[in-house]
Amino acid sequence: MGALPTTLQVLERGWLSANNILGFDGDEVTVIDSGYVDHAPQTVALVGRALGGRRLTRLLNTHSHSDHVGGNAALAAAFGCAIHVPEGMAAWVARWDEAALLLSVADQRGARFSVDETFVAGDRLVFGELEWTALAAPGHDDSTLIFHNPDRRILISADALWRDGFGILFSEILGAGGGLAGARRTLDALARLPLDWVIPGHGAPFREVDEALAAAYARLRAFEEDGARMARNALRGCVTFRLLSARQVTLAWLAEHLEEVPLYQRANRAFLHQPADRLAVWLAGELERAGVVRREGETLVVL
Repeated sequence: MGALPTTLQVLERGWLSANNILGFDGDEVTVIDSGYVDHAPQTVALVGRALGGRRLTRLLNTHSHSDHVGGNAALAAAFGCAIHVPEGMAAWVARWDEAALLLSVADQRGARFSVDETFVAGDRLVFGELEWTALAAPGHDDSTLIFHNPDRRILISADALWRDGFGILFSEILGAGGGLAGARRTLDALARLPLDWVIPGHGAPFREVDEALAAAYARLRAFEEDGARMARNALRGCVTFRLLSARQVTLAWLAEHLEEVPLYQRANRAFLHQPADRLAVWLAGELERAGVVRREGETLVVL
């Protein structure tokens, strides 16, 4: 199966920011996804070092979530690159629809940017001296487009497939529906691809494709059978994301947060049916067991 091509470089990031994937074509470079806005200065520095004097000409986004587009404005300002996004998210960005972009819905932040071009499923793009096909990957976000190169059997999967699962199914939590069916269609499509390498949106590139698909299907079946489990997964993931920025909160703050943020309101109303203070205590225990926080009395300290 060999190694990844030397014309690709993966900047593996922490969980507050998606990975940045660079494709080198002579003196020109494409980067895929730009991380969270809080990490934008770090993203600019990391990408700048990776460029090694080359020009960053293009930034491609796989989808609209804040941990994938938060550094767009900073990279464009620093390097003058054009920003290309999936057609399905372009209107949200143009009018800066913070609900559609899940910023206000999930209490996340973003920096406004402008779209230069869009791409759609089936488009062929060249970066890293390879030709890639953009593939639709609904489920986590219905506008998601990921990239497949059949010659080297590589998939850039964003949050459609991780080594241990896939991203939160927001449309199911928010009541719009379609996330479970979309995720199943995506996994079925990925299972048919010739693959030796997957470069995910979070975590290291991996070659254990069959194992990753099995884990993703198992998670999907669990969510299909138990909506509360899906909702609890969403709370753990999104609150962890928020705490990585806040660093330290009280249990009272967490209970208030769960009551105020639309994503958590809807998850609780549709699936969990718990008073906010009880939900906060449960969530604090879950995060402590997972090693995300340390509890000091009524305070949660992020580790």
